[in-house]
Amino acid sequence: MNATMVITVLGIVVIALVGVSGRRAPSRELGEWTVGKRRFSTFTTWFLQAGESFTTFSFLGLAGLAFGAGVAASYALCYLAINFVLQYFTAPRMRELGLRGGYLTQADFFVDRYRSPLLGKVVAVVGAVFLLPYLQLQITGLGMIVQLATGSRTGGNWSMVLATVLTVGFVLWSGIRGIARVAYLKDALMIVGLVVLVVGVAVSVHGGISGTFTTIRDAHPSLLTLDQEGYDSTFFVTAVIISSIGGGLGTMAHLWPPVLAAGSGRSLRSNAVWLPLYQIALGIPVIVGFAGVLLLSKDAAPNSVALTLAGQTLPGWLVGLVAVAAASAAMVPSAAIVVGISSLLSRNLFPARTARAQLRTNHVCVVAAAALALVLGLLRPGLLADMLLLTYGGLTQLAPAIVMGLAKRVRLGAVPALLGIVAGVAVLTWLTFGGGVDVGTVDTGLIALGVNVVVTVVAQVLVGDRRAERERAVEAVGAGVG
Repeated sequence: MNATMVITVLGIVVIALVGVSGRRAPSRELGEWTVGKRRFSTFTTWFLQAGESFTTFSFLGLAGLAFGAGVAASYALCYLAINFVLQYFTAPRMRELGLRGGYLTQADFFVDRYRSPLLGKVVAVVGAVFLLPYLQLQITGLGMIVQLATGSRTGGNWSMVLATVLTVGFVLWSGIRGIARVAYLKDALMIVGLVVLVVGVAVSVHGGISGTFTTIRDAHPSLLTLDQEGYDSTFFVTAVIISSIGGGLGTMAHLWPPVLAAGSGRSLRSNAVWLPLYQIALGIPVIVGFAGVLLLSKDAAPNSVALTLAGQTLPGWLVGLVAVAAASAAMVPSAAIVVGISSLLSRNLFPARTARAQLRTNHVCVVAAAALALVLGLLRPGLLADMLLLTYGGLTQLAPAIVMGLAKRVRLGAVPALLGIVAGVAVLTWLTFGGGVDVGTVDTGLIALGVNVVVTVVAQVLVGDRRAERERAVEAVGAGVG
């Protein structure tokens, strides 16, 4: 076992131990485990929101996208900034409603605002199904990180198992408080790891960072335009729109607990103002991706660019540090996603009669969700590859109903909201798996969202007309009796 592997494994264990230390007292009910006492400070909420927004995609995906598609990778910086603009308005309202209604999950919002347990169950299923591939991505990404850093596929697989078991352990033990504690460490590691990586790359490229872009401009000018095949301006605009809606309007269930746990709406607004500072850090993987164009073979796997360059430019112990930072960027979101999935299932889909039974059901769901994602990651890593494309697009189908539900008075009916969600998910699934439908580089989630809105509006008009007819009939009967 080389130094890189030793440092990586020890780092994963330390991350889990930090998570275990987050527990103050045994959780006796799901509310304490999921959202604490709803009094988290601005500081804690900051790290929770950042920890769940910046994932393995920040390390592997952005560098790989810049390597293959050039400046199109900047779409991630755009949509995350827009996310926070939207969250400035939506997150405090979600917290206000959650405090008033005792929400623990995203689906609770639908049950309360639309007075429909059935809609809550449908949302729970949609949320759990579309978050599962996102969880599998984090776990598989962690294995890839260790494999690339150490050169050992077996070591990568065992690290996936170890990290998943440890993550499940500290989540069961500490709940959201453990995630918050690890998020502090994760952000520090992430920033240090990215800085070490970019310094190593800058030293290796003639002319440093400025020389990298000068050479790219002269030798690969197309990478500085939105003219790459599959990554044109249409891709850029539609990807930014669908991703902004998905993150900014609370369509992802695992983003709700930090909002519901916040001590005040002011904390959430403050975070929305200052969290875009992380965009500075996210610029580093983009720089690394461009450097990869100059330092690596054009046949290199895009997702391997960042850690391959780390291995070529840094000593083994520093590669281990970068790998630990990347691992933390997988473990924190994994923990949050597991909480999001398990709380939806135990609270809204399989509700128990007592608080203790509900918490026990939740813990079973934690283990089941993590185990399923791990098994798929080990045995069939490509099985959910296509489904991953559905994560943002699928969850965005909840956006119209969320927007209407945030209003002071909900004017949308539960049936139209339900029909719109089902129609959007069905169209998205058909466009993704049906085959033979060429939509170019337009994000399929956006097309499905358009169908969703049309179906919702038509259904609302029809339901409204029938309701008006019933009211007129009642009035007529009353007048006849009078």
